[in-house]
Amino acid sequence: MATSSCQLPLLLLLFLGQAGAKAAGEAVVCAGNACYTAHWGKLSAAQAQQSCSANGGNLATVKSEEEARHIQEALAQLLRPQDPTAARMGKFWIGLQREKGKCLDPNLPLKGFSWVGGGEDTLYSNWYKEGKGTCISKRCVALLLDLSLQSLPSHLPKWSEGPCGSPNSPGSNVEGFVCKFSFKGMCRPLVLGGPGQVTYTTPFLATSSSLGTVPFASSADVTCGEEEMEETHYFLCKEKDPGVFDWDSSGPLCASPKYSCSFNNGGCQQECFEGGDGSFRCGCRPGFRLLDDLVTCASRNPCSSSPCRGMATCVPGTHGKSYTCRCPPGYQLDPSQMDCEDVDECLASPCPQECINTPGGFLCECWVGYQLGPGEGEGACLDVDECAQGLAPCAQACSNTLGSFYCSCDTGYEVAREDNTQCQDVDECTRLESSPCDSLCFNTPGSFYCDCLPGWELAPNGVSCTFRNVSPGTPAGPRQREVEGTGEGSTVPSATTPSPTQGPELTSAVSPITENPSLPSDTSITLTLPQTLEPSGTPSIRMEPSTSYLMATAGWGGSADGVSADGVSADEDAVAPQSDSSTDGQKLLLFYILGTVVAFLLMLALALGLLVYRKQKAKREEKKEKKPQSAADSYSWVPERSENRAMENQYSPTPGTDC
Repeated sequence: MATSSCQLPLLLLLFLGQAGAKAAGEAVVCAGNACYTAHWGKLSAAQAQQSCSANGGNLATVKSEEEARHIQEALAQLLRPQDPTAARMGKFWIGLQREKGKCLDPNLPLKGFSWVGGGEDTLYSNWYKEGKGTCISKRCVALLLDLSLQSLPSHLPKWSEGPCGSPNSPGSNVEGFVCKFSFKGMCRPLVLGGPGQVTYTTPFLATSSSLGTVPFASSADVTCGEEEMEETHYFLCKEKDPGVFDWDSSGPLCASPKYSCSFNNGGCQQECFEGGDGSFRCGCRPGFRLLDDLVTCASRNPCSSSPCRGMATCVPGTHGKSYTCRCPPGYQLDPSQMDCEDVDECLASPCPQECINTPGGFLCECWVGYQLGPGEGEGACLDVDECAQGLAPCAQACSNTLGSFYCSCDTGYEVAREDNTQCQDVDECTRLESSPCDSLCFNTPGSFYCDCLPGWELAPNGVSCTFRNVSPGTPAGPRQREVEGTGEGSTVPSATTPSPTQGPELTSAVSPITENPSLPSDTSITLTLPQTLEPSGTPSIRMEPSTSYLMATAGWGGSADGVSADGVSADEDAVAPQSDSSTDGQKLLLFYILGTVVAFLLMLALALGLLVYRKQKAKREEKKEKKPQSAADSYSWVPERSENRAMENQYSPTPGTDC
């Protein structure tokens, strides 16, 4: 049916009136030690939090399924008067927010959000869908409800995250918010023994006539009797004893002889006993006693109501009027004296090295390189001998230390710098500032050995060279020597040496002599010639001690004091050359001189030939540049001059006159 224009203002006023009723409406549910209130109001998340905190609360937390059901009950009370035909989704803010700059963490139950009221993160969550990963703005969470459907206990409201809104733009589909108020204790609801009405006013200014529990410091206004005979009473929820909260009332409220025990059991908690004149009184079953309010029954065993929580056990006191809570070993009572909390035993340093606290106990652990000794708990930490476990952490030698180990290498090797467990060969022929040999140096795995140039032989010390006499035509046989550091009895062959003209020191790979075994492929040779070739002096030997190999330097000419570096006399230790060796040396020197002269003459001849070649080439080029000459080329031309007219001869005859 079409709506006339005159009906539009009326419908608009009706809609605004319903919106105002929604904004003013609220519902409250109290359970445990907290109350939850649901409110209508198109507010931003910040405005909703300000409204809750103004009355001493915060936007509600939903840390467990039980708490979610309490909030669902409050929302169900708020939505009862709504029109079920209005099919739309609504959002109600709760106290779960993510600050600007903090990003979404999909691996956590709360996705990086936290509760505005503080407290640790919880494992319970009920997300509607995966949130956005934006970090550039603040994000807030609301409960998503279908306002046209009645809420079912099995369908708890889902969590929907989005922008937190602003005063002018609270957010899409935002209809209200839910607050939570916590208290130190609760009173039981008042029970009437006759006709009457109870109205509770909570500290957060909510009023209700039906609460499961009444918050501490709430007031109760009780109106008793029929309309013609009304009587008003005022009560306050107080803390009578530590942890005990009750009303200042005695006897059944609004008791009426007309109804006696027939009305609400006379307001008694357990038994109601009627008198003959219409009066009645309350009583308790065996094992219980009547409290001072003459209505409520309490067990004679104070632990029958299980006042202790968690792992705490209840221990009755004397005469059954009190109790205490006790905790198992490793735990202690919390500040409420009703529950247990873990004791951090590691604060007393019970372990020799590392202590790890566990629920109800602790564990001792040792540092790396140590292991726990016999026994448990406070056992000592013993060093682990890494070198004795057969793991072979080192390539050669292993030395154990407290909590660790280190590797070392045999003579002739050094620890590799990569992981300090492997060993690499030391090239003694190139690592040192000067060669350890007098002439030729051959590196071997873990050691080295020395050799000499042709015409020289190795001295008994293994590093110096002396002249030797080689008869013409006598082939040089293979020479084998024991090498220090390569093992007892091991032999290393000598090698063919390069020409002495290559320089005083030369390191190169040397091909082995055909008569000798081949050298290792990785053997290097260092050639060091004597500083002088004058055989007149007596060769002396200077030994330099070393921890990894033998160092020696051969020099020509005796030392200043005639004693070598190791304290041995030069006359005793030196080997004097024989006469044949002297002759062989002179021949070798003459060979060097002749070779030098021949080389100089060859260079001179090469220079002269080059000069002649250049002169001939210049002449050929000069002939090519000349051209054929004519006969006039042998003459020279005089410079041209301008022609002048000849002057008249004064001696010439006059015309017409004969000479």
